[in-house]
Amino acid sequence: MKNQIKIIVAFFLLLFIVSCSESPIPKMASAPIVANPTTNPVVVTVPQTQNQTFSYLALGDSYTIGQSVCETCRFPEQLRKSLSNLNANNTYPLKLIAQTGWTTTNLISAIDFQNPASDYDLVTLLIGVNNQYQNRSFSLYEKEFPELVTKAIALAKGDKANVIVISIPDYAYTPYGQGSGTQSKISMEIDGYNAFAKKYCIDHTIEFINITDITRKGLTNSNLVAHDGLHPSEFAYSLFVERILPKAAIAIQK
Repeated sequence: MKNQIKIIVAFFLLLFIVSCSESPIPKMASAPIVANPTTNPVVVTVPQTQNQTFSYLALGDSYTIGQSVCETCRFPEQLRKSLSNLNANNTYPLKLIAQTGWTTTNLISAIDFQNPASDYDLVTLLIGVNNQYQNRSFSLYEKEFPELVTKAIALAKGDKANVIVISIPDYAYTPYGQGSGTQSKISMEIDGYNAFAKKYCIDHTIEFINITDITRKGLTNSNLVAHDGLHPSEFAYSLFVERILPKAAIAIQK
């Protein structure tokens, strides 16, 4: 019996010596697992600072003021709440300079009249649909959109990293737009406005977020349209915020 135990011990000792003498097999590096952005929500984290205030200014028209939805349903309020949810220790006061029907000209006049402070941590700008709707010359937008971006930067502590430009929704994909008889013309012109704004933002390294595609599902998903049959719903605005939030969180935590 003792001899059998000695043989077994000798066998395993031999295996150990052989394995130590051989070169180890290198381990293959694991490839990073990338979440599919179409099926997984974006995870946003911010430092858990204590009792800080980050001010937010939203500039625009009916899409910013939230025509036909409740005050807490409009996208700036949803964005403010989402930022607060990331860090309940901080406060995120919101100011809106926006009104239904405003063109770029109206918004410039309102900013000049109200003369807000230039110390905002975040400024969003969504403007232009009424230039298109009121058949204003496109050259007016080409002139005044850059002026508004410049004003937005000045109001954001002079830091363009604190500014987010949002694309114009497409109201052709609403019951109201369908009733106009000019759906293709509306979409084509809005594409022109958005293309100009996007190129300007890219050329000047300013954040531009496209939400137009969301609104172009309004005819297949009635939940995206407010009860007036024209403006985005609370649900549509929540989808806007999903895209804006990661960039907004980066802006305020710089």
